[in-house]
Amino acid sequence: QVQLVESGGGLVQPGGSLRLSCAASGIRFSSSTMAWYRQTPGAQRELVASITTITSTHYADSVKGRFTISRDNTKNTVYLQMNSLKSEDTAVYYCNVPVRYPNYWGQGTQVTVSS
Repeated sequence: QVQLVESGGGLVQPGGSLRLSCAASGIRFSSSTMAWYRQTPGAQRELVASITTITSTHYADSVKGRFTISRDNTKNTVYLQMNSLKSEDTAVYYCNVPVRYPNYWGQGTQVTVSS
């Protein structure tokens, strides 16, 4: 049974930082590309960042230079370090296993950037 549990969201001021975590179970984590998506009300879920099994990374243009995705295969966890946060980063953030289990989603974690 695939489970994805996101955590680490919260309220932060513009320019601040947050680190999101996603603990995965029920998958061969070390063999899986992992990704972070985000969604705002009324909008489609959008890809934020992804990391392959050999730690090649991809970022949406809107977060390049500010966000960093990483993974710890010993903990079956993927992280998203978010720096220099902007109000437009406000969203619910989800992790996903885009190649092997694209239809499985966790509950997400809310990130709100506001002064």
